[in-house]
Amino acid sequence: MTKEAGRGHALLVGAGILCSRLFGLVRQRVFSHYFGLSDAADIFSAALRVPNFLQNLFGEGVLSASFIPVYARLLAQNKQEEADRLAGAIAAVLALLISVIVALGVLATPYLIWLIAPGYTGEKRELTILIVRILFPGTGILVWSAWCLGILNSHHKFFLSYAAPVVWNLSMILTMLVFRHLDANRLIVYLAWGTVLGCLLQFLVQLGPVLKLVPGMRLRLDLRSMHVQQVGGSFLGVAIGRGVVQISAFVDQAISTLLGSGAIAGMTTASSINLLPVSLFGMAISASELPTLSRMAGDDVDADVAAKLSARLNNGLERIAFFIVPSAMAFFALGNIVVAALYQSGAFTRKDSYYVWAILAGSGVGLLASTFGRLYASTYYAMRDTRTPLRYALVRLAFTAVLGLASALLLPRMLGIPLQWGAVGLTASAGVAGWIEFHLLRRKMNMKLGPTGVSLSMMLKLWAAASLAALIACVVERIMPNQGPIVTALVVLSIYGLDYFAITYLMRIKMCVELIGKLTRRIGIG
Repeated sequence: MTKEAGRGHALLVGAGILCSRLFGLVRQRVFSHYFGLSDAADIFSAALRVPNFLQNLFGEGVLSASFIPVYARLLAQNKQEEADRLAGAIAAVLALLISVIVALGVLATPYLIWLIAPGYTGEKRELTILIVRILFPGTGILVWSAWCLGILNSHHKFFLSYAAPVVWNLSMILTMLVFRHLDANRLIVYLAWGTVLGCLLQFLVQLGPVLKLVPGMRLRLDLRSMHVQQVGGSFLGVAIGRGVVQISAFVDQAISTLLGSGAIAGMTTASSINLLPVSLFGMAISASELPTLSRMAGDDVDADVAAKLSARLNNGLERIAFFIVPSAMAFFALGNIVVAALYQSGAFTRKDSYYVWAILAGSGVGLLASTFGRLYASTYYAMRDTRTPLRYALVRLAFTAVLGLASALLLPRMLGIPLQWGAVGLTASAGVAGWIEFHLLRRKMNMKLGPTGVSLSMMLKLWAAASLAALIACVVERIMPNQGPIVTALVVLSIYGLDYFAITYLMRIKMCVELIGKLTRRIGIG
């Protein structure tokens, strides 16, 4: 497959993710309008993390990394019948697995709360338990949705699977609008049910197209199949690796419940912004490249295959860097403008905007590492190596725990600032741990494929361009009259983006030159 085709697939993934993330931002704005950084916001944010952990553990990332490489190879070999049988067998395994997960999850919820929200007591803890129990069935449905995504992606049908969460977000938004007259604690209960309904709708919109792609599929629990065993072997390793990453997030969440009211809601709000570039560029490129990398890797990686994989990986890393570097710089220099434009409304005040900006700036520390790491992990999975990402995920977990505790609980006391600001240290320390993991992933990959990564000269040019563009944007923000958060953001961020493209074009950055060349040809002036 050509690089142009790969970029086209990444564009489809990005377009689908953009649709879902935009609706996600609208959902978070409505949520922030009604709840701000209150106890109710803390409760729902914490409760949503518990089923999301299991969905991430058994769902999209894990199922894609274990199922797609095997399924895509069968399709590449024109073995449609075997591919259909594999799809049906995995669906049957998931049906059994989901039933057990949901049943155990509902029963074990009180014990899970002690682990992920040790700072919650009394009514706050009891309401969190109720919300988690309501949300657990939705978790099972989202795992089914991840199975659909694996089928669609393997057939290069990228847009629908990543745009499907739009209906999930819509269900939550409409629930909040319809029941907005209720008090905050009752409203989050209704919101939990609206979330479950959204999970079901997200699965159903993908099911029809998936059934057309697997006409010979039968739900049969065939554990003796060689292909099922290959998926199962990879699934366990990837699930443990993913679990370690999710545990890192839960360590941060558990610590944040000790930082006072509003800390976990602030981190969730910042995360909704942080995930936008991660999803649009890191996830989009990694997800679109996985089927292609799997086909290229085949069953054996010789010198010729290694060279092709290396070239493909480096090309993806350059595309990621071009977009992620300015995103990180925007978090550092212009995060207050972004947060205020998106969420400053109703119960979400200007003071809350600055608090979330600080957390967002902390998350910018590891933004590039986390997106690079996704593509490296996809390359390992395509080569059917699940152990390497697992080992380094464990290293990341250790650093996240140690650095997180020190940054969140000890550093604020040493500096004499409120404990609530420890949330900034949490996100920054997680970023440092992410850089350590990325360095280890790249070093081991270089041993397999030869030198990989983005050149130092290109990285320096990208950071210089983003810094200069940010400086110009900050000056514009200072001198322009007060027009409200949204108008200010539109003006300042537009100038920032245009300046970044102009500067990188003058520097003759390949990615920018190609993008502008395509754009000018499209409008007939190139």
